Amino acid sequence: MTHTTGTFDEALERLHTKGPEFEGRLTNHAPMTVEALVRHGHAPLVHRWLDGYRHRLEDLPGRTGVRIDAADDASWRAALGDPARLGDWIDHFTRVLAERPWRDVLAEWWPRLLPGITGGSTHPVIRTGHAVRALLDGVRDGGTDDSARNGTQGGDETAPRLAELGHALGYWAARHQPLAAPVTTSGTAGIGAALAGVPGIADPPPGIRARFARLPGTPGWPTAANAVRPPAGPDEVPGMLAELVRATVLRYGERAHGSPVMLVHAATAPNAVLRTLPALPRELWVPGFHAAWEAAASVTAAYPAPGPLEPVTGALVTADEAFARAAEHGDEHTIKFTDTALDVAAADPEAAPGALAATVRAVELITPPGA
Repeated sequence: MTHTTGTFDEALERLHTKGPEFEGRLTNHAPMTVEALVRHGHAPLVHRWLDGYRHRLEDLPGRTGVRIDAADDASWRAALGDPARLGDWIDHFTRVLAERPWRDVLAEWWPRLLPGITGGSTHPVIRTGHAVRALLDGVRDGGTDDSARNGTQGGDETAPRLAELGHALGYWAARHQPLAAPVTTSGTAGIGAALAGVPGIADPPPGIRARFARLPGTPGWPTAANAVRPPAGPDEVPGMLAELVRATVLRYGERAHGSPVMLVHAATAPNAVLRTLPALPRELWVPGFHAAWEAAASVTAAYPAPGPLEPVTGALVTADEAFARAAEHGDEHTIKFTDTALDVAAADPEAAPGALAATVRAVELITPPGA
């Protein structure tokens, strides 16, 4: 483990005195946003962006005084999904990650946390994906360290980055909340067809938790949610996750008006799982796909759009232009969605025009800070 290096680690040190939520249940997006900004070459914006965002944040929650014991099923299960134990969970993972290899800790907790992937509006898994990517890829002030891109050698395992993984996992554990009727992914449909068949909930109430609670009674939901073909084995998972991320990004370009902010998570949550795969044992990959589909399908159903939007017009932006526009826009969801859309554009040249157009849609529809 090394110590602080560069803007990203400095930003994490600023943020780790703050909690993962504010004003009750709103998510602190700052660690995810600054990771994306630095990765895409916008490190000079980070501290100014934080100065404008940090006034929203609240201090790190205190501990109850009761330690969580990962070796004692009764101890950790009793605390799982209890937001009052948030400080205890962050303390637990911070201590454990200082004592054990981070990949071992992640592998232990990944199957325990996956059933609650939709908890916290999917933000905990997204924060975990950004934290793991930083540990694997070695993000620098000038962008990614290409020598570590394959995810096998490890990036910079600095103290702030390990602590960030601890905060992310602690947030996930505290907000862990399985759906009332979990998705089984037991059908035969392809991802695109299955996603297109997801029904929207009728007369949606305020709040994503209330919307998720409506899913079991939504006509067509169980059949559509379970219609997707599961992976035959680990070898299929990276490709199927990439296909899911591509489908949700492209769908955003057409249907973002269902909720320009919340529909971002239908793409960024499965992409977080995809980013985490290289750090996990292969036997955990298939469960990761199941959870990623559940998250994407649930968010898609919770925020239906009345119909497709007109295609984005104008000259096609480049990847660099797309991220520069998102960074200038300044909204955390715009930045994180663009980060995911650029993954799609880089991996699939045929999907690149649609993915780049979707970033334009995010800039158009999401209200910038202070507006």
